[in-house]
Amino acid sequence: MSALSILADNITYLRMQIPKMSQQKFAAQLFITRDAYAKYENGKVNPPLDVLLAISKYYHISTDLLMTVDLRKYKLEEMLNLPDNRILLPIKTDATGENKIEIIPYKASMGYLTGYADPEYIEGLQTMSLPFLRNRKYRAFPVEGDSMPPYKDGTFIIGEYLENIADLKIGNAYLLVTRTGLTFKRIESINLNSITVKADNDFYDSYDIIFTDLWEAWKHAGSYSPLELKVPETKDEEMKLMLFKLMEDMKELKEKIKN
Repeated sequence: MSALSILADNITYLRMQIPKMSQQKFAAQLFITRDAYAKYENGKVNPPLDVLLAISKYYHISTDLLMTVDLRKYKLEEMLNLPDNRILLPIKTDATGENKIEIIPYKASMGYLTGYADPEYIEGLQTMSLPFLRNRKYRAFPVEGDSMPPYKDGTFIIGEYLENIADLKIGNAYLLVTRTGLTFKRIESINLNSITVKADNDFYDSYDIIFTDLWEAWKHAGSYSPLELKVPETKDEEMKLMLFKLMEDMKELKEKIKN
């Protein structure tokens, strides 16, 4: 479905939600003719930028949202505005209206980089609910490795959505969605154009993430592990666990050398 087609369907749908709002009346709001406006609803012509902005301001809906998401499928109140030109954060609710915690698949977490703002992707995720996490937007993300003990492979970090990067706090742990993937780290410092993050495991070095590469930040709100004990299912997993053990041994050796 093209952006022009989505826009045509959206502006038709939105106009029809207003009682007795005809094409003629809405065209008058935009200071254009009815014939010109009708072509926008028919998907024959793309509205010029000034008209598109006027439509956006009238409905209080971003131009990006008007052109990329079929608003007939999703309730506007179930979307959150995002900063930096990222327009929506789809929210799943149950029959009672309670927010559900979407679970990002462990073996397909990289798919989140392309689906995080796609309502259909979010709609297909499994969910969970925790009674002590309410009135905020939460998601559960898988963690890998041993950089943030005591969390290990198989653990899911539950994050509370951070609406503004300016709300990042030094010393707090966050699940960070970046241009290259997901990472669970603690904020070491906040710089002019970047943040410096570090692992709780001293074996790993700190590194910078520039703000333009930071797409989402989820503050650590809890965790859960489907398995109390992770048993290697394949030789690859067994080798990974052996590597983690070796890294722990190297860390202990480093500590002995320092002392």
